[in-house]
Amino acid sequence: MTDYHPGLDGVIATESSISDIDGAKGVLSYRGFSIEELAQKSTFEETAYLLLTGELPSEDELKLFSSSMSEAMNLPQDLLTLLNSYPKHSDSMFVLQSAVAVLGSYYDIDFDAEKLKTGDYKSDYFIDVSAKLLGSIGAIVAAWNRIKNNKAVIPPSKDNSYASNFMQMLDDEINRSDLVHRIIDATLILHAEHTINASTFTSMVTSSTLAKPAQVIASGIGSLSGPLHGGANQKVIVMLEEIGEKDNVQNWLEDRLSSKQVVWGMGHREYSTKDPRANILTEMVKQLFKEQSGKVSGMFETAMELELACEAKLSQKGVYANVDFYSGILYKEIGIPVDLFTPLFAISRTSGWLAHWIEQISNNKIFRPTQNYIGSKPRKL
Repeated sequence: MTDYHPGLDGVIATESSISDIDGAKGVLSYRGFSIEELAQKSTFEETAYLLLTGELPSEDELKLFSSSMSEAMNLPQDLLTLLNSYPKHSDSMFVLQSAVAVLGSYYDIDFDAEKLKTGDYKSDYFIDVSAKLLGSIGAIVAAWNRIKNNKAVIPPSKDNSYASNFMQMLDDEINRSDLVHRIIDATLILHAEHTINASTFTSMVTSSTLAKPAQVIASGIGSLSGPLHGGANQKVIVMLEEIGEKDNVQNWLEDRLSSKQVVWGMGHREYSTKDPRANILTEMVKQLFKEQSGKVSGMFETAMELELACEAKLSQKGVYANVDFYSGILYKEIGIPVDLFTPLFAISRTSGWLAHWIEQISNNKIFRPTQNYIGSKPRKL
């Protein structure tokens, strides 16, 4: 094969049964279930189980899986000591990646390639490892938010859902209405999986070396941290702060487009119509607006004005607000710190990375692409 595809654009590198995108129709599905139905009727725990196993759990399976996740949210004291050792100004994604990389020292999530060959690993093993990683990663993000603000870490409750536990552990002063819990649960579902994006491909490459699962997830976190991927929702907030008042939107957008700069949160390379996840979050924006009786921040109003202005100028090119635009707005309005936007994305996407880890090692071939060499001809000193 001699064709060169920068960024591997359009190259089919794997076969997968986990998720599917129809960009022309604006359709995203997990294991055959539409994202709209899952966001409306499912929970993050149930959706994660679906991604991991291919089927929805029974009542008993879901109860056991959820209980295992909650138990793993009780971080070992030595791990909390490690988190306390980081400088308080540390980047939250750096803290998350490094803490996840050492989870194998604190949790029973070992992996033996020889056991994989002999078929010793059954589905229960993968579910157990995934529950421990999903529970601990959410707790790490919440605990770090407390630690960096010189507050005591809040333990989880075994009776809470994953989203409710996360919000309770994150900040006891944050808006935690039933609607807010549902929004967090839905955003976790919406960000859980999205075919072979950069971070998923990164985790698949790491998986193909038969690395341990904590290292697989740590590698995905590193890839997600970039502004062209998971960091986009944070860029949305920076952009809105730059715009300022909603009356500035039209002039700002004209200048931005004329100078061919990125309008963060607008457009998606996989969709030529509106991102289906953005459609779902649009409705949640309306619900939050209604719950707050129209009392929203100036940034919220600026964001809505920017969306209307972009739709008028860019919709004919198939460019619409994407999931990052809306998740950034919702997180900010709820009161989640901006530096936790991408870690929250990582919590959700861990379920997709784990699903691809299971799929990859179940029929493994190590990734080893080639290159076109364009360097110097043979020469001598």
